[in-house]
Amino acid sequence: MTDSHSPDSVSASPSAPAGHVVLEVWCELQCPDCHGALDDVRALRARYGDRLDIVLRHFPLEKHKHAFAAAQAAEEAAEQGQGWPYAEAVLARTAELGERGEAVLLDVARELGLDVEEFDTALVDGRHILIVDADQAEGKAIGVTGTPTYVIGGERLDGGKSQDGLRARIEEIADRLLAG
Repeated sequence: MTDSHSPDSVSASPSAPAGHVVLEVWCELQCPDCHGALDDVRALRARYGDRLDIVLRHFPLEKHKHAFAAAQAAEEAAEQGQGWPYAEAVLARTAELGERGEAVLLDVARELGLDVEEFDTALVDGRHILIVDADQAEGKAIGVTGTPTYVIGGERLDGGKSQDGLRARIEEIADRLLAG
């Protein structure tokens, strides 16, 4: 895995159709700050609807030992059509995830009516590791150091230290991009 600090990485992010804007949310599912950021994500989703494509990007931190497995589980949930609901449900239980580990990931899958056996298999066979690794490498390349971090219109906004004013800044950028 290389850590190339290429400025082109941000522009290589997912693109949206005309009239849409992509907001990448670099997140870690064992991070209390990411749980706190959900209110902003929900408010942005409510304000912009389908004009704002909110993309979950994984940036598991070493200090949280279950974050990497949680990222893989979120990818499995996305394959089963419940990516964001799953991520939000896990983020609501960050403390429990820290205490009970992967059992929480399976509990959340069960509660959402997902195929728990497939989750268990995915965590064992590592089928989503490459996606999580690629996200993490890209995050490092564009300067993500903590979570949550947002990327919109090629601009990186770090929410790890404080969420204050971030939603307004994201709205300002989104409005400008949608108007342009």
